[in-house]
Amino acid sequence: MKAMIMAAGVGSRLMPLTMHIPKPMVPVGNRPLMEHIVHLLGTHGCKQVIANLHYHSRIINEHFKDGTRYGMSINYSLEDELMGTAGGVKKCDWFLNDTFVVISGDALTDLDITSLLHAHRQNGALATIALKKVDEVEHFGIVITDENNKIKSFQEKPKPVEALSNMANTGIYIFEPEIFKYIPARQFYDFGKQVFPHLVKIGAPFYGISIDDYWCDVGNIDTYRRAHQDLLSAGVKARSSGRLIYSSDHAQVLTGKQVIIGDKVKFRGTVIIGDGCVIGSGVELRNSIIWNDTRIGDRAVINEGVIGSRCQLGSSVQMEAGSVVGSGCVLNDGDIIPAHSKVFNSTAGEVQSEHGQIG
Repeated sequence: MKAMIMAAGVGSRLMPLTMHIPKPMVPVGNRPLMEHIVHLLGTHGCKQVIANLHYHSRIINEHFKDGTRYGMSINYSLEDELMGTAGGVKKCDWFLNDTFVVISGDALTDLDITSLLHAHRQNGALATIALKKVDEVEHFGIVITDENNKIKSFQEKPKPVEALSNMANTGIYIFEPEIFKYIPARQFYDFGKQVFPHLVKIGAPFYGISIDDYWCDVGNIDTYRRAHQDLLSAGVKARSSGRLIYSSDHAQVLTGKQVIIGDKVKFRGTVIIGDGCVIGSGVELRNSIIWNDTRIGDRAVINEGVIGSRCQLGSSVQMEAGSVVGSGCVLNDGDIIPAHSKVFNSTAGEVQSEHGQIG
């Protein structure tokens, strides 16, 4: 079975982390998010893969190259202008000439693709969606099926009192090549808004299969940190990069290569430190993620924060809960980053904050 990884999106809800890299390259467990998907596909025998690219496309291409080091062949489909989910897949119809899986490059999952394929074939399906039970239906596209798992209708982010189901569309699909008959060529076209409603209307063999496997849509900063908590607590079967240097009821700490940690550093909750980082003495880190090559000065306090790569934080910097510092930022001694602030470099090279004042 062939596979297509959807990797063209901008990832605006993860800004400023995605200012300089595409969302599929955001690290989870010190590995690019898309690398987890590539490993998953390889585990289930998908050795021929194509990925659509748009935003910072070169970064993905240069990292994965032709796929040789992952034991597969990876091709790329560059979209100068975004084609939509279905339009992007249609552009790759020359490659997807047999049963194929479509999977997002910016979700973390250990989905049993082999079992999903088995259900797809048992149903004689044209299209199959992997569905996951969710608590907060208002954040997802909801799918309603009949007693035989055939899809009846959809609701887009319904209010809880109006939801007819609690099964969310994971954005993981299996298709037969015949699906291309329902997608026009060379134009923007969407699965959720156009293709899927039409399949329901014509009564096509279109099924939704509930999965018990782990799935997390890494769509915002909160879910990004939650994915790390699940990864380090073995809630998802995925491989991190680095070593677990400290694990207890109070803290789990993963560090990358060549990390220097000073004296009397305090860890709480889930902490991930990327390659080449330097953590000063007396620093406090709580439920935080630090990307590669960042330096944190003595006595800094990082509470539920995310810090991009190549940042420099002076001594006694404080990051309050939910704040984010984009890559390449320099913070002065004693700077205070208010809760839920987003700090980034402007085009003039100055550090700015989207919410609140730095200082």
